[in-house]
Amino acid sequence: MPKTQIAASVLSCDFGNLEKELQAVGSADMLHLDVMDGHFVPNLSFGQPLIKKVRQLSPLPLDAHLMVTNPAEYVDPLADLGVNWLSFHQECEYHVHRLVQRIKDRGMKAGIALNPAAPISTLECILPELDYVLLMSVNPGFSGQKFIPFVLEKVRQLKSWIEEKQLSTLIEVDGGVNSDNSAALISAGADILVSASHIFQSLNYSETIRSLRGF
Repeated sequence: MPKTQIAASVLSCDFGNLEKELQAVGSADMLHLDVMDGHFVPNLSFGQPLIKKVRQLSPLPLDAHLMVTNPAEYVDPLADLGVNWLSFHQECEYHVHRLVQRIKDRGMKAGIALNPAAPISTLECILPELDYVLLMSVNPGFSGQKFIPFVLEKVRQLKSWIEEKQLSTLIEVDGGVNSDNSAALISAGADILVSASHIFQSLNYSETIRSLRGF
């Protein structure tokens, strides 16, 4: 069984000690970046200068989640900055297939993010084209929210669908992920777990990352 990947969400780190924080999460598999524009969600987050700095300070793959109203505008700038994985919300894009292909053409993994209330059936036409699906287990925009339990069933349903279609699409889960629910998520079929405050508010980041993996 492949190792579950852990993405440390930089949104919850101490930006005043960014280099030290990124070194401390070096045992994670990737760094998760929430890119917000103040329109799709009510707050703002990472700008390009900060993403550039993160890229300079860490060798880990960068996984960017676009919570923005015009995701196509971000593809080239983020690719140029060295982002490796890029997901967007399909309700913000008229030409979903075209954007997925554009992301891939820039050498990035392409994913679509689903809010908790969005059914997985909305992915029917695009799923075979995706490298991964990001299932939100909180409503997007704020770190530190509690995990929404019914997302577990969405993970199971999506995993079953992927296996039925014999696809290699990965499932990423973001929102309220901690050591109490990570085992259930892995059992349900999650391949990548995003964790923010649970890692960055812990005393030992490496130990917390290890516990999220379930060993």
